[in-house]
Formats: sequence, structure tokens, C-alpha cells
Amino acid sequence: MMHHLQAVGVFGEEARKLSARDFPAPSSDDRTSFERDRDRVVQARAFRRLAGKTQVFTSRASDHFRSRLTHTIEVVQVARHVASALGLNTDLTETLALVHDIGHPPFGHAGERALDECLQRYGLRFDHNLHALRIVERFEQRYAAHRGLNLTVGAREGIVKHSRDYSVKEHPELAQYFLDCRPPIEAQLIDLADEIAYLTADLDDGVESGILEIRHIREHVGILRRSYAAMERAHPDAEEKYIFHDALHAMQKTLILDLIETTAANVRQSGAKTLADIRAMPDRVAVFSPQAEAERVEEKQYLYETLYTCPALALEYSKAEEVVKELFEFWVNEPEELPEAYFEDVKTEGLARVVADYIAGMTDNFILLQFAEMRRRVRSGRISSSPGGVEGAASLGLL
Repeated sequence: MMHHLQAVGVFGEEARKLSARDFPAPSSDDRTSFERDRDRVVQARAFRRLAGKTQVFTSRASDHFRSRLTHTIEVVQVARHVASALGLNTDLTETLALVHDIGHPPFGHAGERALDECLQRYGLRFDHNLHALRIVERFEQRYAAHRGLNLTVGAREGIVKHSRDYSVKEHPELAQYFLDCRPPIEAQLIDLADEIAYLTADLDDGVESGILEIRHIREHVGILRRSYAAMERAHPDAEEKYIFHDALHAMQKTLILDLIETTAANVRQSGAKTLADIRAMPDRVAVFSPQAEAERVEEKQYLYETLYTCPALALEYSKAEEVVKELFEFWVNEPEELPEAYFEDVKTEGLARVVADYIAGMTDNFILLQFAEMRRRVRSGRISSSPGGVEGAASLGLL
């Protein structure tokens, strides 16, 4: 069912205001500003590197498991479906879905935890949303006139706020992104589309890996149990794995339709007539219904207990954290081993932040190569990984 929420979406004058960029950009073709944002994200090196970054399982385990890139594509599918059904700006929605995970480091959430723990010792934190903003504003260097991708303020606001709210007091550097206001619905949808995509995909990959069993999932995940029963009635002679795949699709459709209907109902009940009204709301309007939210929580808890924290993955994540932490300490102690291009940023950003930036941009395979090379050189005595390397940092003007 199509809902007409265009009045509260990013269109017309609101789209014009959110299309502002820090630097002039050509406008000679027929693409919208948000379509140009989308194309710039897709062509970014950081976007391509998502193909080599862990979602749940590393790509070394199987070519069939999701990578961070294939997960992103699935989020785009869900987000565009929802935005289109609600009559919202699908160009902005697609751009935000494409860029939502661009700030993730190697090894998924294990890598993010490790970097955050490393930085906390220096009074800093690692936040993949804020790192994504740094990528599109600073690290991508594709144009002669400026650093960064020069995305619209609407795209950058969505990068910052799609999954959580930040306060101006804690992050004054983000003041231009309307921190005292709710984001547009197009941005609010992204975190929920992300949830729908990975809840479906992680059950699929979990069964593919042999860690999860279809029968066990049916016993403990209500929304999947109902979907499976419906598919089993429709295809009584089909193999279990095919019924399961159909059930995953049905489960995903149930969550998508619930998000569409609940969001539309919330907008109608709020009386919101403009995007300004949406921004002034006390809470986000894009949410699941109470029943769907309870089922989402049940499934997510199941995945944490049976998949994300299972012994096989816990060991893999532990090793990943060790790699990140050891390399972080190595480059902090031996900053002259960093690529020369990073030296200039150390003077303004500080050594710890720059080391984290360098690591965060790596793919899983590249960081493992760096780790092996570091270990080889330390064992050979060619370099030292001792804290004395800080003196070298000072001599290079990096501290």
C-alpha cells in the first residue's frame, strides 16, 4: 500500500536547503543533488573496501557469507522499499543506506571494540558513525579542489544521526547537523532497515555455517516459526532448507510492512504536516509496532546467545581484537613505520587518532598482512615494538 508522506519528506524547499555543500559542485546534468551524493559514495575507495570487511563471518570462511558490502546492498533494498511505499525521497534514502556502514573498521564489531578500547587510554573514543563522517569529509581525496566527497549537508546529517542522537554539549563540532532536532524520516529509516536486513541475513549465514539449526531457530524465534509454518503449508513436499529460505523472505516482508504501516500511522496521529514538524517531534516516528519490536528483540537476543557469542566466533573475535590492539600499540610506539602521508595529520589530530584512522580503513586481509609483517620484522630484530618508539615520534614532530 502506498502512503503519501511527501509533505513531511525531503522535497522542494527542504531538499534545496539540505542540498547545500561546503564547496561548489557542477549541476549541468539532470541528477538530483542526492543522486550525485549516491554516485560519489559508490565510487569512493572506502565503499569498495567494504567488500573485504567482516559482517559476522570473515570472508576466509566461505565465499557465500555476507561481507560488509553485500550487507549494505541488502540494506539499500529494504530502505528503498520502505521509502518508496511511504512516498519519501528515495534518492536520499538510498544514499544514506549505501554510506551507513562506511566507517566500520576491519573485523566488524570486534574491530570497533578494540579500537575504542585503545583510544580510551588517550581520552578518545571510536564511533563508526563519526568515523564515517571523517571519511567523507577528509580521507576520500578524489577531487583537485578539495578534500573529501563534498556531500550535501542532508547526507552528512544522515550519516551522523541515522542510528542515534548526539548532543551539542558533547559534540560541539557537529552543531551544523541540527543536533537538537529529529532527523528526517529518510534518515530515521536507515537503522531499522539495517536491523531488518541483518536479522534475516544472520539467521541465513548462521545456518549456512553449521552453527545454527533450523529446528532450533523455529523453537526459539516466534516470527520465524510462524513464517516457516506458513511456507510449510504452502510447500509440504519441499526440502527443509528451501522452506527455511522462503520463511526468511516472509519474515523480512512482515517486518518491512510493519515498519511502513507503523511509521505512516505515527505521522498521521502526530498531525505532522511538514519536515519541520517531524524535526520537532519528541521521539522518532519511524519505529516498529510494539508486537514487531518485541519479536525483533527476541530474535536479536537469540542471535547474541547462539551465534554472536558462540565459542567458534568468540575465538575468532578475540584473535581479531588482539591483531588490532597489537598493531595499534606498534604504530603508536613506532610512528615512523606509518605511511608518510599520515605524518601531516598527526600534527593536527594527534598520533593515537591517526593510528586508529589508519587501522579503521583497512580490510580484513590487509590488516592481517600488516600484522604478519610487523611480527616478522620484530622477530628479526629490524625494529623494536618497545615504548621507546615514542622518542622517535617526538623526533619526527609527531607528538
